[in-house]
Amino acid sequence: MTGHWLAPVGLHTAAARLPLEGRLPSFDGATGWLNSPPLTPDGLRGRVVVVNFWTYTCINWLRQLPYVRAWVEKYKDGGLTVIGVHTPEFDFEHDADNVRRAVKDRGIDYPVALDNDYEVWRAFDNYFWPALYFADAEGQIRHHHFGEGEYRQSEMVLQQLLTDAGFDAPRGSVSPDPHGAEVGADWASLRTPENYTSYERTEGFASPGGMRPGTPQIYGAPGRLGLNQWALSGQWTAQEHATRSDAAGAQIVYRFQARDVNLVMGPPTPGDSVRYQVLLDGETPGPAHGGDVDDQGRGTVVDPRLHQLIRQPGSIAERTVEITFLDPGAQLYSFTFG
Repeated sequence: MTGHWLAPVGLHTAAARLPLEGRLPSFDGATGWLNSPPLTPDGLRGRVVVVNFWTYTCINWLRQLPYVRAWVEKYKDGGLTVIGVHTPEFDFEHDADNVRRAVKDRGIDYPVALDNDYEVWRAFDNYFWPALYFADAEGQIRHHHFGEGEYRQSEMVLQQLLTDAGFDAPRGSVSPDPHGAEVGADWASLRTPENYTSYERTEGFASPGGMRPGTPQIYGAPGRLGLNQWALSGQWTAQEHATRSDAAGAQIVYRFQARDVNLVMGPPTPGDSVRYQVLLDGETPGPAHGGDVDDQGRGTVVDPRLHQLIRQPGSIAERTVEITFLDPGAQLYSFTFG
């Protein structure tokens, strides 16, 4: 099963001798490269290599990214090469222009292999976004980590591999300053997991009559939602990988407990835009607005990406978020929380 690794997990510590986990696989299956000509394991020999599997709407990768960027800045002139392998989850993430825009917006200046056919993913026998693989200067994978967290231990592994290769690796740990969606989750208050809005993968759907796949339908929302339930109101089409708003005024509501509410969504076609309005417990969000809406809850979908709708200050409790789409055609893919 492939998917996002939602919480920090354990890993091997930086022991005196790291295990051998196999050779660094080829990147020949990449469908393109950004920021670099194609790279090969043989061409990377002599340098320590970190391979980071990502897809640009993944909240777990977004929260990991500040550390990867900081490692690049700290060690790139001292023997480290980081390669981002972008393996897409959603259809729009196959578009190289969308990935290129994300690379620019996120300040990624290290090589990125585009893995639209999942060939590099399979070569690594990878199963998760994000994933990190650490290879020594001889091209042997010595460590891996799935998901967020354990950044200090990962950096200790990196330092050990650089030292073993004869590089003068700076000591200490990086201290990135993340902003927006890159800020780590408030794990202590988080009680709502990631959820998809498509008929194929969703959970907790509470509109009466259930979700009707593939055709435009008029939905209604119940008067009260339980925690982690969601519903549609107005005209929508539930699709295999997304749910589309078919008329102005279509709404989606979600009962959640988390500091942040994010929604991966895009316009109906490239170049279009869709306006939307966010309410929190029936009121404009004010200081609880996310980075993609103003304090009145107003936002616009222009590019297909993750949109931060809510970031709450202060104490966290169960709340209801309601998004009304003022124009038709918004494509909704998944909610994530932080």
